Amino acid sequence: MRLNHLPSKISKELGITTLLSSGRDTYLLLLTRSIRMFAYGSSTLILALYFSALGHSDTKIGLFMTLTLIGDVLISLALTFVADALGRRRILVLGALLMSLSGAIFASVENYWILLFAAVVGVISPSGNEIGPFRAVEESTLAQLSEPKTRSDIFAWYVVVGTLGTAGGSLGCGWMVQRLQSDGWTAVSAYRAIFWIYTIIGFLKAGLTLLLSPACEAQPAPKPIEEETQGEEAEAFLSNTGTPAPAKVPPTKKGKNAFSQISPASRLILLKLCGLFFFDSLASGMVPFSLIAFYMDRKFGMASGTLGTVMSSAQFVSSIGNIFASSIAKRIGLVKTMVFTHLPSAIFLSLLPAPRVLWLTIVFLVARASLASMDQAPRSAFLSAIVKAEERTAVMGIVNTVKTLSQSSGPLITGVLAGKGRFWIAFVVAGGLKAGYDLGMLTMFVNLRIEGEEHRKPAQTASSGDDPVRLRRESIDSIDDEEGIEMK
Repeated sequence: MRLNHLPSKISKELGITTLLSSGRDTYLLLLTRSIRMFAYGSSTLILALYFSALGHSDTKIGLFMTLTLIGDVLISLALTFVADALGRRRILVLGALLMSLSGAIFASVENYWILLFAAVVGVISPSGNEIGPFRAVEESTLAQLSEPKTRSDIFAWYVVVGTLGTAGGSLGCGWMVQRLQSDGWTAVSAYRAIFWIYTIIGFLKAGLTLLLSPACEAQPAPKPIEEETQGEEAEAFLSNTGTPAPAKVPPTKKGKNAFSQISPASRLILLKLCGLFFFDSLASGMVPFSLIAFYMDRKFGMASGTLGTVMSSAQFVSSIGNIFASSIAKRIGLVKTMVFTHLPSAIFLSLLPAPRVLWLTIVFLVARASLASMDQAPRSAFLSAIVKAEERTAVMGIVNTVKTLSQSSGPLITGVLAGKGRFWIAFVVAGGLKAGYDLGMLTMFVNLRIEGEEHRKPAQTASSGDDPVRLRRESIDSIDDEEGIEMK
């Protein structure tokens, strides 16, 4: 009898049941996420190679990526702040059209400064990760469309389809470039063909976004009675993942702008998060996907098809790990899920430049990829639960913006090191920053015993007679620190 229930149990455990019961809007958001990341994966694989083929130095390549990230900070922050007011679907369509604009310019122009302008004003991902206003708006919308108890499953698949899209883009791009070059195309011409595909995908994404229903738009701010509902949502999620829920807070008045609408408690969370993941994001910025591909091409002289296969394989393995992230978080808690996956991945990152043979480098690359992004789904679900519904888009926009800002100086540092023949130092420093960050987070949590929530004693709750305000602040502090680990 138990074997008969096994497929159903596995389906529920992996979030497949939740996914199948979702509505059309959820499917469309996952689809647009997938094709967008396919475009990012294809363009990122050849981005640094394209600039190198145009004759630009390593330092200028690093500067380009840094300035692109800074420009994205400004544009993304502005768009996410007004997304709920102007309409989420409109912002997503605008972002898709900016993708097409950037792709068309990259496929047509060689001038460094014009390309930089197109990347800053438009949407070009120098890292293979999310860029632009898309993620904050989509995550806020998915949180609105999903139930609190199943939200972590939806976000897990949101991450999975993204990494699968990136893997497919890298694989297709690598072999397409190699085939075009074997047919007599120059490297620059082959790279430009990829950017034309990028342009087409932007238009396709815009068309799919127009199919979203009005249910995706921001809902009116809840009445005071709904404050209790928001608390119940957070408690449901935290109970699902095994994390203690914070006490409820009194409702705050709506301000005149997006930031003022964020409650003081949520602002405290934001400030803590920004401080916690600054160094981790800086490390991520030093070794983005494009520069890892550039490093491996330079060190081993790999063919484009082989390079694309290696990078896409790493991303595919990352997708497999993401599928299990939600299930693991429900059992061992958010902190353990983050630290015990992120710390080994940081070690593998530091070891990446050590091997002198390709196969061992690939082993480290794949090992790192299998663990590096397992924190994304729990992070998104947690942010959705810990802040009020009307704050989600602004909060997620600020979170993603600060992450991007902290990453922005990383490529420039790596570009300078690469120009001096010290490319490998970037990997060692980045891995060290990430490892130190994880150890620091683990130290901060050691007395909170969040890893054993199911065994918490009554004395650790508000019913113990302790000051409820202090206990609530401690709960928020612990939750804030957990989220910091999740921010990659």
